Amino acid sequence: MIKRIILFLSLFNFLFSQTNVATTAASFLEIGSGAKSLSMGSAFVSVANDVSALYWNPAGIVSIERPSVQFYHSPWLVDTDYYYGGVVIPMSSAGVLGFSYTSVSMSEMLVRTVNMPEGTGEKFDASNLSMGIAYSRKLTDQFSFGVQYKYVQEKIWQMKASTSAYDIGTLFTTTNGLRIGMSISNFGDKMGMDGINTAIDYDVDETIYGNNDKIDGHLDAAKWPLPLLFRFGVSKDYIFLNLHRVTMSVDANHPNNNVEYVNAGLEYAYNELVFFRIGQSDLFMDDAEQGLAYGAGISYRIPRGPKVRFDFVSRSFGVFKTVSGFSIDLSF
Repeated sequence: MIKRIILFLSLFNFLFSQTNVATTAASFLEIGSGAKSLSMGSAFVSVANDVSALYWNPAGIVSIERPSVQFYHSPWLVDTDYYYGGVVIPMSSAGVLGFSYTSVSMSEMLVRTVNMPEGTGEKFDASNLSMGIAYSRKLTDQFSFGVQYKYVQEKIWQMKASTSAYDIGTLFTTTNGLRIGMSISNFGDKMGMDGINTAIDYDVDETIYGNNDKIDGHLDAAKWPLPLLFRFGVSKDYIFLNLHRVTMSVDANHPNNNVEYVNAGLEYAYNELVFFRIGQSDLFMDDAEQGLAYGAGISYRIPRGPKVRFDFVSRSFGVFKTVSGFSIDLSF
């Protein structure tokens, strides 16, 4: 009996200690957006109170009362650049409409082959793109629901893959101010590369002399699922002397290509003008690359003009040292 128990526990540990790292396409969809949210350790699914909510939880854009725009840029890993933009348009009792744009790009590189290691004279590049349209509405005074449709594309030289995906989110606020948020991101079809590089000349039967050995053929590339991610989080604001606000937030994350992990963050605001933030990503994950994040922000209303907020974030990223970024929010 004891041997059977030990065997069962060993099998259980083997099955549930495995990960699916590098088994999904469009991994750029896992890169977070917004300096504010990232500096809180990416614990933002229940906070979701600015334009970056289009990425974290589309239900959160109902808290935006004026037309708002956000731009975020981060020099990403290995000489790539990450860009994010979003627009949120409140429509009174009809709900809130949002548009988002995400891009990861790189500079052109020389095409090299084994025979021509210095380059063939041609150049190639690679890019990733996601464009979305979102709608959110309050179903009650305490509960809101949001959904976003996204077109996703990956491209490298003459090959590309594209598909559609959906984000779904909910946000509930209790009577004592506790916010509970949930979202499912990147629910969609699989992606597979296609293009002229899959075209080949095919010989149906190489044993027959004189037959047509250049029949047009096509190689089918494997298709991979999108990085599906389920988030659940709670957060709460604590206000002191009507000037100081502290927001504490915790998220639990369940991806389809890795083990579960937890994000936690904190924001301090003075009179909603100056902000300081700190957070920790990938808690309880072995060999996690992302670590401590911190950032700051400042908000200012231009006389007879829009309200402007500038945010900065810096994150530790293992062997890549630190990754920084900044975002600008405009509220009209």
